[in-house]
Amino acid sequence: MHRDNSAPELSLAGVWVPLITPFAAEGGVDIVAIERLCHEYLDAGAAGIVALGTTGEAAALDADEKLAVIGACSKACASRGAQLMVGTGTNSTRTTVSGTAALAGIPAVNSALVVVPYYVRPSEAGIIDHYKAVATASPVPIIAYNIPYRTGRGLSGSALLELADFPNIVGVKQAVGGIDIDTLELLRDKPDTFHVLGGEDPFLLATVLFGGTGAIAASAHVCTEQFVAMIDCALSGKVEDSRAIHEKLLRVIATGFAEPNPAVFKGVLQAQRRIATRDVRAPMTNASDAAIERCLAAIALAR
Repeated sequence: MHRDNSAPELSLAGVWVPLITPFAAEGGVDIVAIERLCHEYLDAGAAGIVALGTTGEAAALDADEKLAVIGACSKACASRGAQLMVGTGTNSTRTTVSGTAALAGIPAVNSALVVVPYYVRPSEAGIIDHYKAVATASPVPIIAYNIPYRTGRGLSGSALLELADFPNIVGVKQAVGGIDIDTLELLRDKPDTFHVLGGEDPFLLATVLFGGTGAIAASAHVCTEQFVAMIDCALSGKVEDSRAIHEKLLRVIATGFAEPNPAVFKGVLQAQRRIATRDVRAPMTNASDAAIERCLAAIALAR
């Protein structure tokens, strides 16, 4: 397993932004906008950037476009000495292994986000074996992505604890619809070397207060500095301060997810003149004007 010594040391504390993939007016990936957004989010205090996550519409990109997205994020993050996580998970162990292995040597890439295999509905034992195979072949540490309402399968607390003891699996993005008993038991029993990242935006603060390390937060495309401050306050024990920020951000989160992600956030970023179009790719549909206006109003109130 080759390690790229040029990549920054992995630190999962704080807020990671799972970057949208902006599209230009002619429909292609807007590389310039990707680089600009990376710099904006890093300037706002993000711990790192996540490329090719759910919010990045990875499923709608072809192979060349995925490489272009990784390249643009890598260029921006490398210029800052910043961290880059790349989504590599598929519903095939073989393709996930090869896609993750291909990250070797890419500047700034210091971790891979690997979603639970979707659609095929393997057994939990099969999912565990899948992660072990990927981690064994990976040139970077692996963060599991547990989101059962998208994948059709999830990982129990006991399964995640088994993965936590396996070399090169260092954390999980936990997006299970709330704070359930498996999450609480995982936070209680996990080793210090395994990190739980909030992935369910209304519950980011709760996850950290119960022992999580940070968050991968689509909502942090907007009000980024406030999301960063909320998690930083929680990690430093400033509970009342973190709660006050959370209360301001809750309406932003609710309006941002009022229509299928990432449509509303793209609409808001276009309205803020930060990207050229609000476009998402079919079968996703663009956000309605009303949804965008509601989110913009929530952002104004949160300031």
